[in-house]
Amino acid sequence: MVVGLVVGKRQSRPWIVSDELWSLIELLLPEPAPKLVEGRPRVPDRQALCGILFVLHTGIQWEYLPQELGFGSGMTCWRRLAAWNEAGVWDQLHLVLLKKLRAAKKLDWSRAVIDSPCAGRSAGPKSGPSPVDRARPGSKHHVLTDGQGIPLAVSLTGGNRNDVTQLLPLLDKVPAVAGVVGRPRRRPDALLADRGYDHDKYRRLVRARGIAPVIAERGKEHGSGLGVFRWVVERTIAWLHGFRRLRIRWERRDDIHEAFLGLATCVITHRHVQRLC
Repeated sequence: MVVGLVVGKRQSRPWIVSDELWSLIELLLPEPAPKLVEGRPRVPDRQALCGILFVLHTGIQWEYLPQELGFGSGMTCWRRLAAWNEAGVWDQLHLVLLKKLRAAKKLDWSRAVIDSPCAGRSAGPKSGPSPVDRARPGSKHHVLTDGQGIPLAVSLTGGNRNDVTQLLPLLDKVPAVAGVVGRPRRRPDALLADRGYDHDKYRRLVRARGIAPVIAERGKEHGSGLGVFRWVVERTIAWLHGFRRLRIRWERRDDIHEAFLGLATCVITHRHVQRLC
């Protein structure tokens, strides 16, 4: 049974939830709705979360989730993922993890880095004709990290959305992170971006938020020097797309894919927290 797997100190399988991580998540989960009729016992939330992580890591379809591992059915895990996402569990967990990092002075607010890779072909809400894939329907992941590559905010849009249009929404999505004496912080000192974000209007708007825009300019030779700092966001994107469920958007429902994206962001952020131990 999966219960015997989740309590070990060393985690050999990435979908197994450690005691330390579960202690953070358990406090954020909403109360389950009361059962109206008698039936099978409710699958424990921790086991359902392991099933969700199994799908996230392997990319397997919900209906093929191995029953012998004790995760519950694919539909059970799907319902829990949707309900927890609607309750804002992943946003809350991400903020808890960021507070831990700031308390340990491990968040680099000197600069933030942004990029917007494609999330593969998809259909449904928040998809659109991709300009880099023969106008086939696709989606984009928009990622903003601190100077070390720790994710601060992520979002999902159609593949036809211009990268620069999501610059301000992504900045505004960064939560107010407490953890030290003084006001919570949510603004970096500078924002680094590639040529896809080169627009005078957005430079002005970024400056108006008290952030220095450092954006490569179109029409100039490659070698802006920003790659020395921007590689961290590319590494974070590689980590995100290391979760097979995020490489291609299989879900027609955008909220389910966003739930996977939010959960993956928490897993990556938690890895940085583990380094504090």
